[in-house]
Amino acid sequence: MPIIKSAKKRVRVAAKAAIRNSKTKRALKSALKLFGRKGSASAQASAQSAIAKAAKKGVMHKNKAARLQKQLAAKAKAAGVKPAAAAKKTAAKPAAKKAAPAKKAAVKKAAPAKKPVAKKAPAKKK
Repeated sequence: MPIIKSAKKRVRVAAKAAIRNSKTKRALKSALKLFGRKGSASAQASAQSAIAKAAKKGVMHKNKAARLQKQLAAKAKAAGVKPAAAAKKTAAKPAAKKAAPAKKAAVKKAAPAKKPVAKKAPAKKK
């Protein structure tokens, strides 16, 4: 058991991180197993998301995450699963076109006026 105050804190912080990392790993494993059982587009999307979250949180290296996502997409393609993103795009396109003009008008705000910058006079030579 550490004696120094900073070492005690390090133990507490490491314990919290270990719990957080194990939760992320468990979520990743369960998402991958779900995709293995179902092989659906929604299962693929959740597995891709879990891999991305694990990489973002530092549980796994970003290159490993990219490799796993590529392998997952290849398995889905071989199984004949259509990507969830493509299905969403085709379904959401007609509705998005109708809602877009109203959204742009609501989002547009007046930009605050900028004050002119006063220029300094050049230094006099002696």
